[in-house]
Formats: sequence, structure tokens, C-alpha cells
Amino acid sequence: MRRPRVDADHSSAQGLTKSQAQALLGVAHDDGTRSRAFVSLLLFTGIRISEALSARLSDLQHDGGHRVLVVTRKGERRQKVVLPAPVLDALAAYLGSTVANGTELAITDAASADAPIFTTATGKPWAQSEAFRTVQRLARVAGIEGHISPHSLHHTHATLALDAGVQLADLQDSMGHADPRTTRRYDRARGRLERSSAYALAAALT
Repeated sequence: MRRPRVDADHSSAQGLTKSQAQALLGVAHDDGTRSRAFVSLLLFTGIRISEALSARLSDLQHDGGHRVLVVTRKGERRQKVVLPAPVLDALAAYLGSTVANGTELAITDAASADAPIFTTATGKPWAQSEAFRTVQRLARVAGIEGHISPHSLHHTHATLALDAGVQLADLQDSMGHADPRTTRRYDRARGRLERSSAYALAAALT
């Protein structure tokens, strides 16, 4: 038997538009601090659900003037992911910590540093199935139709970042993609004639 051809430039995940992403953030904010922190983290950083749920409080670190989360990528590779101010604020509200100038996140209980960031009310690790259903529920409340999952937020981060002008190579690095073709599949503007390298070179040489 011949295996069916897999299009490396296609992603089956359903992404969100900018307005849908904003609506989901709003619903998550109203739903509670854990929902707000989880959705904000996945949407603003593009990390996967497994990376978010396996992260520990000790993985919240400083790197120069940046606040980062050290996540475990595929292949057990560790990578620092920048946490922008909206994520820091959401994590601070959820963890009961303090934020100063959008860059400082202080965990007040050092003894729990090895605990998961996302837990249940009893302190147990938040199950991936429950986190998955939470995102689906929030999407329904936000009026977003279709099959929305945590991977939709990963997909949305990539597409909206490219729409905002982030360079493909920079997005590849921040999302931890080993193959640039994985990142390229999220570029909704690829193939547009106005983006031809011919125009850019003509402008540079004339």
C-alpha cells in the first residue's frame, strides 16, 4: 500500500482571528484566575499544553532583563520562553504573587518551588483532559464555533505573530520548531505576489 501524501505546509488545527483571540481572553479573565493564566500563557507564548502543564514554579526565572518560563520541548530539550506583561499579570493573579513594572514575578512560598504551576484546588497537577475541556468550554462561551482546543492557541500565536510582522526565523526560534517548514505552515500570507523577493531586491539596488 502507498501511504497517503502528507502536506507539510498544512495545519489541521483551527486557529482564531484577532477578534476571537481577544474574546477568548476576555472570557478566560471572567472565568477565574487559573483560566486567565492558562489561556494567556498559551496564546501569548505559543507553548503547547503539555509544556504548560509540566512547568514548575521553579521554571519561572530571570534572564537579564527578561522574565522567562523554562519549558521542556520535544526530545526533552529545555528552552526559555519570554513572558510578556499580560502573562506576568495573569500568573501573578493566579499564583497570589506580586508584579512590579511587568517584569518581576515573585513566588512567595519557596518551599513549593517544585510544585506544578497549574494545579487543582487541592494542589494536585491539573489533568491535561480537564485543561483541554476548559479551553473548549471557554471558546463556546466566547461564541467561537468549530473545534477549538489548546493547540488552537498554539496555532493562533503563530498566525497572529506573523500577521504582526514577526520574522519567520524569529517565530521558529521562539516556538522551538526544529524544521522551518513547521513554522511556515502558519504563514497565511505566503504566496502573495506583493511579498516577492524581486520587489525587495529591486528596491535595494535601484
